[in-house]
Amino acid sequence: MSTQTIQTQPFTGQKPGTSGLRKKVGVFQQRHYLENFVQAIFDALGDVKGKTLALGGDGRYHNRVAVQTILKMAAANGVAKVMVGKGGILSTPGTSCVIRKHKLSGGIILSASHNPGGPDGDFGIKYNIDNGGPAPEKVTDAIFAKTETITRYLISGALDYDIDTIASGTLDGMTVEVIDPVADYAELMQQLFDFNAIKTWLDNGHRIRYDALSAVGGPYAIEILEGLLGAPKGSVVNGIPLEDFGGHHPDPNPVYATDLIEHLDAADAPDIGAASDGDADRNMIVGRKLVVTPSDSLAIIAAHATVAPGYKSGLAGIARSMPTSQAADVVAKALGIPAYETPTGWKFFGNLLDAGKATVCGEESYGTGSNHIREKDGVWAVLFWLNILAATGKGVAEIVEEHWAKFGRHFYSRHDFEGIDTDAANTLMSDLRGKLTTLVGTQLANRTVQLADDFAYLDPVDGSLSQKQGVRIIFADGSRIIYRLSGTGTEGATLRVYLESYEADVTRHATPPQEALADLITASRELARIAELTGRKEPTVVT
Repeated sequence: MSTQTIQTQPFTGQKPGTSGLRKKVGVFQQRHYLENFVQAIFDALGDVKGKTLALGGDGRYHNRVAVQTILKMAAANGVAKVMVGKGGILSTPGTSCVIRKHKLSGGIILSASHNPGGPDGDFGIKYNIDNGGPAPEKVTDAIFAKTETITRYLISGALDYDIDTIASGTLDGMTVEVIDPVADYAELMQQLFDFNAIKTWLDNGHRIRYDALSAVGGPYAIEILEGLLGAPKGSVVNGIPLEDFGGHHPDPNPVYATDLIEHLDAADAPDIGAASDGDADRNMIVGRKLVVTPSDSLAIIAAHATVAPGYKSGLAGIARSMPTSQAADVVAKALGIPAYETPTGWKFFGNLLDAGKATVCGEESYGTGSNHIREKDGVWAVLFWLNILAATGKGVAEIVEEHWAKFGRHFYSRHDFEGIDTDAANTLMSDLRGKLTTLVGTQLANRTVQLADDFAYLDPVDGSLSQKQGVRIIFADGSRIIYRLSGTGTEGATLRVYLESYEADVTRHATPPQEALADLITASRELARIAELTGRKEPTVVT
């Protein structure tokens, strides 16, 4: 063994957010910065000797360097084996799949998800536990505590390991197995979906355009869609992961996936469009001249779940994050199954999935998934939609409109005010909390406020309590205004304002969402004094 003990001292601000530690690349490139956090993970876990871990990331800038550092630190800390994706590539859902299939102790994922890449972009790291899901708060809190007291880290002095050849070998006594990043995941997808039906649908001339945004979803989509399902070559565009994502902003939403939307608006549009984000855990579904909202996508998947072989016996329950629209709740009620409302952050779904209380779950931020792994899963969601199209013989827009006609339409939008001053953002949220006790019974946007609170979640499985998860203004007619500060940004603060209004009248379902929500939008800005406190009159991004 060539273990080296390197003296260090704490960095401030290494507190994981909703999904790990995310900072600018330049921050991670500081001497000892990444090493401190990785050692904190190992120290927080206790004795990692003899454990087997998964390791990989979305291929963004600094990914390969970080993989080598982590391999050497794992060896020095006594880890028995690391399974690493070829080239350091492993999607977030792919990592969860590998952890679960091979019964690993956990895994380290290198990604800043939907945040931009490149030398001037963002980088991130998070730890997933043995169920394949993100570390719960008790683990991330323990990691953070270690970052504040760290004085040394352990690292091997070995040369860099060849991560570009699929094979097993050793690094300073530790086994390193370089794996095909797609194989285990593709095998699982074939167990869940009717590949024969989807292949027939494609063979009959139906088309898909999948934009991987030059991120990690590309290899998965190419292998599954073009390889196993026989979609024509070129159905997957921007399919090669690039360190800067080819200049794309790897966030699949109408603001950044404009090329995809233009193709679906064209006269010769394919039947369905789809996109995934940096680490392939998010998805966007687009029909001809229609962008499907993530909240509607979750509800529609739940309503049609039994067409897929992996879900033919039905759903135990549906879970959604609190800001996500209540469309899935209506489906759950119709199916006679529970609907769970959790804080934002996929880790909150883990207990429900492990306990068998929920089968499908989703977030308004373009994340959908199920009990097949413990992460949201972009490629899975696209395959589910393909299975629905193949089983029903209907188009995307027809399926959506029929869903609204049956269950009603939940008009929904999220307004993001990005990069605002952190102190101003905290003042805004504090002021809102101070108003909560006086709002019930008052009128806003010509509606009566029925409930005003700061959302708290009592986990029905382990009894843990998570408080201050977002300010909710809920009206007597079911409409909602939600305020949250995001935990995924790397500069300043991001205020997210969520707006929702239910409409049962089919004749009004074609109303543009921003028009349908106009009175709530005005009320949300006036109540929170957004312009006064932040200097922002308009949001940065509207989805």
